[in-house]
Amino acid sequence: LAAPQIGKSIRIFIIDTNPLVEEDNDTHPIKRVFINPTILDESGEKWLFNEGCLSIPDIREDILRYSDIKIKYQDHRFEWHIDKFDGVTARVIQHEYDHIEGIIFTDRISPLRKRMIKRRLHNISKGEIDVSYNMRFHR
Repeated sequence: LAAPQIGKSIRIFIIDTNPLVEEDNDTHPIKRVFINPTILDESGEKWLFNEGCLSIPDIREDILRYSDIKIKYQDHRFEWHIDKFDGVTARVIQHEYDHIEGIIFTDRISPLRKRMIKRRLHNISKGEIDVSYNMRFHR
């Protein structure tokens, strides 16, 4: 979850990869806060993954992202770190980082695909959707 998703114009996001990491996977789940992050490098192979977002309910799309990232950030104690992440964790970080950069995952889909889901996106922007969590709409 990134601060802009709850109406805050600050550079902070939190991640919890537990729901995305399978037990037999080599990736270890993490829970972490990223304050004032900067992605220093994106590398490795780009791979597709079907992404969704709490900000855009009931829409999922295949998004192409790099497999490896290097990121500089402050933790919950405001101590600086530079870490490398890969796989699902790198993808989650890139997704949340996009939010603080003003990008949502539907900005990364093809114009054709965006036209195909235009009506659904319009309904979401107007608050015409039922979800199991509270949503705030800016009008």
